[in-house]
Amino acid sequence: MRDENKMSNIERVIQLPKVVDDRGNLSFIEEMKHIPFAIARTYWIYDVPGGEFRGGHAFRAQEEFIVALSGSFDIVLHDGSEERRYHLNRSYMGIYVPCMTWRRMENFSTNSLCLVLSSTRYDEKDYIRDFNEFVFLSRLKKSFSSLEKNNVQANGYSLPPVADFHTSRLADACRTMQLPKEHNRAGNLTAMNNLDEVDFEVRRVFYLYDIPCGEHRGGHAHRRLEQLLVAASGSFSVELDDGKEQRTVFLNSPFQGLYIGPGIWSSLGGFSSGAVCLVLASHEYDEADYIREYDKFIESKW
Repeated sequence: MRDENKMSNIERVIQLPKVVDDRGNLSFIEEMKHIPFAIARTYWIYDVPGGEFRGGHAFRAQEEFIVALSGSFDIVLHDGSEERRYHLNRSYMGIYVPCMTWRRMENFSTNSLCLVLSSTRYDEKDYIRDFNEFVFLSRLKKSFSSLEKNNVQANGYSLPPVADFHTSRLADACRTMQLPKEHNRAGNLTAMNNLDEVDFEVRRVFYLYDIPCGEHRGGHAHRRLEQLLVAASGSFSVELDDGKEQRTVFLNSPFQGLYIGPGIWSSLGGFSSGAVCLVLASHEYDEADYIREYDKFIESKW
């Protein structure tokens, strides 16, 4: 029998918050709160053929958190002496994978969508791609600990000033972006590094799912939050309003994003069946940052 206490230090399944709503459910992940690391890179894998195999590597320093946003797949982990299998099929359930853990993903269902949060930026030198080398290193360093991360811890961030609503205009605060797309026969991948492909530090990731076709969500503004919205699956429209000008953006691609800065009123609508809205956010949830009444939003502009 394996030592359960020991195993819990190697990896663990984490249940995420699930906000149930008739308009579509929502789950969110905040760094250093729901997961034990600061987020440096976010990527998602899509267009995966049913039954496909992905992975087969370990990281020397990188930690990961993996969620099945839609569909299902298996995560197979190996610590150098024992293999364990986890089946992911819930959007509000994920698995934390520490460094020096060999992992692969397999048995993808059709139309699966996999979200991965990473503690470090992409670094080919951090990969261990040979299983025999991994076993040798894991036995040599059984108590191997994560390298000190360069990421600033969540409680060390300095908050930006409250947005100047007088200068928050659509032309300046919103833009659509073509995101990177790595083509692969076993499923395509889009990755976003903090302060690189995305212009802010991602501290929270949330997503809407189980959304009834044609539903409407949102209708609020933020004082300081920056966001990147992606239609990770399906499609929806985003209505934008800066108090003077209105514009509607249609999102229907997992490698296209919409950046929304602070001081912009936004609402989502026209969801297709099976749509998943993925949002990368610059701050943890803070109710005081929301403006939920349109009249107060307009008042704040003047």
